Amino acid sequence: MQAPVVVMNAQTGERQFGRKAQLSNITAAKTVADIIRSCLGPKAMLKMLLDPMGGIVLTNDGHAILREIEVAHPAAKSMIELSRTQDEEVGDGTTTVIILAGEILAQALPQLERNIHPVVIIQAFKRALADALDIIEKVSLPVDIDDDKAMSDLISSSIGTKFVSRWSPLMCGLALRAVRTVMHDAGGGRREVDIKRYARVEKVPGGEIEDSKVLDGVMLNKDITHPKMRRRIERPRVVLLDCPLEYKKGESQTNIEISKEEDWNRILQIEEEQVKEMCDAILAVKPDLVITEKGVSDLAQHFLVKANITALRRVRKTDNNRLARATGATIVNRVQDLTASDVGTKCGLFEISKLGDEYFSFLTKCRDPKACTILLRGPSKDILNEVERNLHDAMGVARNVVWSPRLCPGGGATEMAVAVGLERRAKAVEGVAQWPYRAVADAMEVIPRTLVANAGASPIRPVCTWGIDGDGGRVVDMREHGVWEPAVVKSQSVKTAVESACLLLRVDDIVAAKAAKQVSGPIGAAAEE
Repeated sequence: MQAPVVVMNAQTGERQFGRKAQLSNITAAKTVADIIRSCLGPKAMLKMLLDPMGGIVLTNDGHAILREIEVAHPAAKSMIELSRTQDEEVGDGTTTVIILAGEILAQALPQLERNIHPVVIIQAFKRALADALDIIEKVSLPVDIDDDKAMSDLISSSIGTKFVSRWSPLMCGLALRAVRTVMHDAGGGRREVDIKRYARVEKVPGGEIEDSKVLDGVMLNKDITHPKMRRRIERPRVVLLDCPLEYKKGESQTNIEISKEEDWNRILQIEEEQVKEMCDAILAVKPDLVITEKGVSDLAQHFLVKANITALRRVRKTDNNRLARATGATIVNRVQDLTASDVGTKCGLFEISKLGDEYFSFLTKCRDPKACTILLRGPSKDILNEVERNLHDAMGVARNVVWSPRLCPGGGATEMAVAVGLERRAKAVEGVAQWPYRAVADAMEVIPRTLVANAGASPIRPVCTWGIDGDGGRVVDMREHGVWEPAVVKSQSVKTAVESACLLLRVDDIVAAKAAKQVSGPIGAAAEE
């Protein structure tokens, strides 16, 4: 048999079709899976990534590693896309899904060599997927999301494989508090937890990691615009704007001709009157703090300082949205439309503090904020970046359990339960489809096998429906060890892995796209003639 081609030669436009294309796809997918196979489990190895600028990142986060890898093969690119999908959907299990998809494709190779048609293999895989999801549902248990200990144990098992595992209680507390802060009832018994939009992580180098905390409000990397403005206000009345507090200039087509000197003075006077009118509209609602996404002119600052009002300018749109949730204010687009009901009064304290070399504005002690900022401290930027990646996973786990409060045993126990269950059900599958159906059962064993190998123990041993102690490589009861994972992560991992394997198996032709012409215009046309 001809050796499979791993990377298609884009320069020569080599075409791969039929069995050759399938073998090429399987080999490429397996190669990607092998890259991050050693990143699974608590004893996972680290990868050192060199970015184009010469910087170095040390991580064992599967998604962070694959995001930086440059590959030429289309199937390998498809595998890397899986990791991103898994991260966006459930925020965890990115390494698991790649290893599982690679193994399922590797198990499909003997089926292709038996001359089983790819469509038959895909149908068997889809049937195995439906049965696997049913088994996951049966082995999962309900969990009380209001039980602090149960939730902390769950989050700690998800970050036990990560760099921050030594600060596990602190990180679990941060993740749980952040998720509970931004969680709100969306109606119909459904909870909404948007950690991407309303839980911002601010990394400030310096201090100890133990100094990290979740603020019951919002923190901005901003200082006041005028030195005489107040730097601390208790129970401030907050106005949020999405418009500039400065003279509105005409568009680029505007022309003004001045014949007399008095006209120039009148133009300046009109500008001042317009700014004063804006400030008067703000003063009418008696705010203590004005925050705008646009600029604040010197004249507007003068009027605000006279009224003892503090102003912050050029705040990011995302920060303004969080401020609106935390303070109860409404973002206004025209100061003339400002009413007393638009003023936010839920904030308990506004103050400006210096952290490291920069000044930060804190709006804290908010009543029921529904938005928060997680302040991370640490010795260096690299460590803070890794802590942030791990914290993102921890918050993802907490969010998943709030959405779907069911847990599966971790440590590969769920995968082994699926493998054993599919093996038993395979007897009911008729015809040649039984072989690819069993292949999915065999592929499931790759997770516990990899966990054992990464722990430094021998993977050649009887593995039952118990799980792997990732630290010692022993087969133990996961209930006693308290290692649990959200059922939604397991279901999503299996779904994504099997669906992607089916997608790549359906490919029977790889054709390079025609390169774009380098020369355009009349010179290029003349050259072609």
